[in-house]
Order: sequence, then structure tokens, then C-alpha cells
Amino acid sequence: MELKEELQAILRGGVEDSPDILEEYSKDASLFEVKPRLIVFPKDTKDVKALVKFVREHKEENLSLTCRSGGTDMTGGPLTQSIVVDMARYFNNIFEIKENKAKVQPGVWYRDFEKEAEKQNLLLPSYPASKDICTLGGMVANNSGGEKTLRYGKTEDYVMELKVVLQDGEEYVIKPLLFQELQAKMQLGGFEGEFYQKLFALVQENKSLLLQAKPKVSKNSSGYYLWNIWDEKTFDATKLFVGSQGTLGIITEITFRLVVPKKHSTLLVLFLYNFAPLAKLTNTLLKHAPESLESYDDHTLRFAMSHILDFVKLLKGNIITLAFQFIPEFLMFFKGGLKLPKLVILAEFTGDSEEEIYRKAEAAKKDLIGFKAQMRITKSDKEELKYMTVRRQSFNLLRHHVKGKRTAPFIDDIIVPPETLGEFLPKLQYILSKYKKIVYTIVGHVGDGNFHIIPLMNLKREENRALIPSLMEQVHKLVFSYKGSMSAEHNDGIIRTPFLEDMFGKEVVELFFKTKQIFDPQNIFNPGKKTGGDIDFALSHLSLKNK
Repeated sequence: MELKEELQAILRGGVEDSPDILEEYSKDASLFEVKPRLIVFPKDTKDVKALVKFVREHKEENLSLTCRSGGTDMTGGPLTQSIVVDMARYFNNIFEIKENKAKVQPGVWYRDFEKEAEKQNLLLPSYPASKDICTLGGMVANNSGGEKTLRYGKTEDYVMELKVVLQDGEEYVIKPLLFQELQAKMQLGGFEGEFYQKLFALVQENKSLLLQAKPKVSKNSSGYYLWNIWDEKTFDATKLFVGSQGTLGIITEITFRLVVPKKHSTLLVLFLYNFAPLAKLTNTLLKHAPESLESYDDHTLRFAMSHILDFVKLLKGNIITLAFQFIPEFLMFFKGGLKLPKLVILAEFTGDSEEEIYRKAEAAKKDLIGFKAQMRITKSDKEELKYMTVRRQSFNLLRHHVKGKRTAPFIDDIIVPPETLGEFLPKLQYILSKYKKIVYTIVGHVGDGNFHIIPLMNLKREENRALIPSLMEQVHKLVFSYKGSMSAEHNDGIIRTPFLEDMFGKEVVELFFKTKQIFDPQNIFNPGKKTGGDIDFALSHLSLKNK
């Protein structure tokens, strides 16, 4: 019997393998193209359990399971040569939103969830840039962050409880445990008791090594977050599953903590022509506690101005009226001696009244008078949206507009301590400047020291493909010299897993491998991510299609 027929016999959901659907699921938002064997659409938890048990029993056939929902991953995380498990078709229920928390399935689209949460004046504040096209399960898998992370933290800070199907084919509840509760779990028989025993021993015996390995930045998505599990009071294995990219089990239900957002907001917009004062300027701004502190570079602004109508359309209004909103940026271009600012910084201030937000913005502006930067406080939601749209949508528009090249996210998610930015960014730009044929944009969360560098490359040319490992190595070396992380938000996937030892060292990577062995000794779940990464495999699966 064919594999497809065998799975159809045990699953209530769908199993598909048409050439078109295999082609569709061979790509995500990354550099890679990996053709799967089959796509399955589990109907319910019973299907997920049956699927895991089947793969475990047929492991000699080299089967594995890789979960996928929105397909917005920029690392190749949901790509596999085996079975893709699509959670978006059926696992898309919002069970409840009440009392500042929500219970949902992983295939719920963030945009749909956001609308329902807004009805109760609630927000899931990790707020990724891909929020219009990503799912909640993908956010948990990648430990997503975004523009509101500065104030609220990342997805890991809002996951209260998970239901997960593990390698034995059974569903377990994963949640924070007090030590007494942990002891009770460790005394259980079977797989549950065993994994709690082994995981606790691993983090306890390697406590000092893990604390030393913890990245010294405000956010990180690389590796397994073993340093976050045990604080001597609470044992919280949700911290391990969040950001694990589906390598430890299949999440079937998520309980989130939500927050009440502020009613009003405004932006203090700064145009900076020199990187030298950036660290001091950022620190000064942070003292005023902005909700978010975003940025984009001159390449991004130039692209926005050259594709002005596309951005105007995204603002959804009268095209002529909205186009006039961008006149100040064109005038600024000429005032600057035909030079664009090196960096546009967006400091968002929120509050319960308009008086409060403008008082905060004016106080910050006054504190920044000594810096050589043009400044403007937005006076309307439309004006604020104009600047944020450039920040949020530049990547998607790049993908559609660049001819003969494609977006190539491989150094797209670096983070360093914000106080080092004045030194770090010129060194970064020097590295990038050596590659004359690469066009790139830099956007980021400057308040966290987190930047997304998106090169544009023609990957059909062998000499361009050959640049990738060399450029990655140089950028990573620079980032690590400033005690940073190679991934603040986007995770490891195919592209960064081979570099985990460079970031954490051999001993810590060995602990990652032992963690994988505790939960998935047969390597059922999303192999080659977090452990066992192969740079040759990655480079051999680069998509050569320019889009």
C-alpha cells in the first residue's frame, strides 16, 4: 500500500500529493526550496496522535513530521523532504477570549484573532511584522516578536499553557509548575515522568553553563531556551517549547495571556544623518519609556519614495490626498543636499489621553535637541500610519518589485546591545559595502538593538550563491563580538542551525542535542532544525527562482 493510502486510512483529515500542492509547500519566505513527500491536514487531536504513532512505527522508512501554518517563516523552518503537517485548515478555532486570556488552536490567523481580541479591548502584544499573514502557532514555534516587544516582551512572555502531542503519540499539558508539582510529575510512570526527570536533571546539572550561555540581549530566538526553564521556584517547560520550531512535539492548543492596550498613540519621528550619536540618542529615548522604538535606513526610504503609489494604496484612502502626505519626505531629500537620512527612527508614545501622549513626545523631543537630527511629532493616526507602513511593508513590497533579484534573508535578524549601536552599525555597513553587487535594506527595532538586513540577490548566479556563507560568517563574527545573537525573532531553521556552535559553543550545543533526545529520540519532529543542521544541505536547496 502507498504511503498516501495508508495515511488516508487512519486520518479523518486530508492527505494530498498533487504536483501543484507539493510545489506550494516546498517554499516559505526563506531562501530555500525543499519538496515534501506528502501534505497532511489533521482534522483533530485524534488525527495528530494517530499520525505521530504511525511515523514512529514506520521510522525505518525515514519518515518525519514538520508542522506548518502560514508559511511566513524566513529560515526554512517548515520545509521538509518528508511529511508536512498543515495546521491551518482545521486547527483554527478560537475557543475563548475572556479575563485577559485566550484559548486557541495553532492554525488561527493572527489577523482574525486580533479582530476578536479588539472587541474586548485586548491585545496579544508580540505583534510581528507578518501579523496579517501569520498564525498563532507559527508565532509560538518561532517565539515571534515585533515592534511592541520593547515594552511588552516576546511571545514566550504570553504563553500560559500548551497542549502538545509528544513522540509517544499522547497529548500532554505543559504549564508552569511549582517545585512540589514538578516532584509529583517526576514520580509519574511512563514517558511523562521520564521527560520531566531528564529535563530537570539536565538544567540543574548545567545551571552555570546555561546562565553563561544565555544571550546578553533583550530577545533571542536561537537555540533551545534551557536557561529560562527553572528559576529555583518555578519549572516552566513552555519556555522550552516556545521557539523550538516544532522539533519537540506538535502543539494542539495554546493559552495566551493578553493585555489591555493604551487608547492613544503618537510618533516622534527622527531623521538621523550620522550614526555617531545613535547609541546616546537611543539611550536618551529609552529613558522616556516609548511603547516601541523602530527604525529603517536610507535604502528603505529610497525604495518607499520610488514606489510611492504602492505604499499609498496600502494606506487605503484617496490616492491623491495620501500622496501629498509624503511631500515632507521629498522636501527633506532636497534640504539634506540630495542626501537621505542614514536612519529614520520612530518612537511611539502611548497613553490614555491625547494630552498624555503629546506631553510624553514633547518631553522626549526637548531632551533630544542637542542631537543633530530633524524631528517631527505626528498629529494624526493617518500621519502615524504613513511612517509605520514604510517600516512594516517594505519587505513584502521588495519581494514583488525587484526584477532579476530576490529577497535573500540570511543575515536578517541580528541583535546587539543598544548601547553598542554607534560602533556596531558603521562596522556592519563596512562589511556590507565590500559586496558591491548586493542591494540591501535595513529595518529594525532599534530600541532592542535588533536589525533585519534583507539583501537582494540574483541567486541564479553561482558567484552570488557563493557569497552567502562568507557574508554570514563575517556578520555573525561581528555580532558575537558584541555579545549579540544571530536571531532575535526569526529563529534558526535551515539557515542558522549550522552556526549554533559558533554562537553557543560545543558544550551548549551538546545540551541542545540531549534535549532533542529527551523528547524526540527517533527524530520524528522537524529534523535538521535546532540540532543536526547541515550547511551543505542548506546551500544545495537554495531556490534559484528570482521573485
